[in-house]
Amino acid sequence: MAKMYGGQQRAQMQAPSNPLAIKTKKYGLEKNKYVGLCMRQLFSNQWKWAFIPLVLLGVNVFLNLSGTYKNYWIYIFLAIGVVGYILFWLIQFTGITQLAQYKQLFDKYRYEIDSRQIFMKISEKEGGILKWDMILSAYKDKQAYILEMGKYQFLYLPFSIFSDNDRKLMDKIMRDKGFYA
Repeated sequence: MAKMYGGQQRAQMQAPSNPLAIKTKKYGLEKNKYVGLCMRQLFSNQWKWAFIPLVLLGVNVFLNLSGTYKNYWIYIFLAIGVVGYILFWLIQFTGITQLAQYKQLFDKYRYEIDSRQIFMKISEKEGGILKWDMILSAYKDKQAYILEMGKYQFLYLPFSIFSDNDRKLMDKIMRDKGFYA
C-alpha cells in the first residue's frame, strides 16, 4: 500500500509481469552523471550558437589587423559571456539535483523491459509504466543505453544492470522500435 496525505493508503495496481521481459538489477542515477548527461544534451542541441562568438571574434581580429578599429575589450567580453552561459546551465542542472521534487529521478529502480513498455519498479508493489511511444529518441554509448523522453528528461540504463542475453534482447528491441539500425 502506498501512503498518501492524511494517513490514507491506496493500493498501487501493478501491470502483469511478462515472463519474457528483460529484468534488470536495481539502479539509481547518480547526480553527477545526470548533470553530465544534461550538459552533453545541451551542447548537442545548441552547438550552432557557438558560431556567434566565433564570428564576432573573427570580425574583431580582422578589424584589429587592418587597423580600422582597435579594441581589446571584446575578447574579454566574449570569454566572460561564453563561460557565464556554460556556468548558468551547469548551475541550473546542479540545482535540479538538490530539489526535493526531483528526488525521484535519483531513486533506485528495477526495470522490466519488453516490446510493449518499460516498467519501473521501486518495490514489488509500487512502480510506474512508460510506454515506448513516450521515448522520443534513444542511443547507445560506451557504457549505457540512453532513452530520451524530452528536453533534459531521459532514462540512463548502464550495461552493468543487464545480463549478456538481456543486452542482446535490448539491442533487438531498440532496433525493432527504430531507434538505431
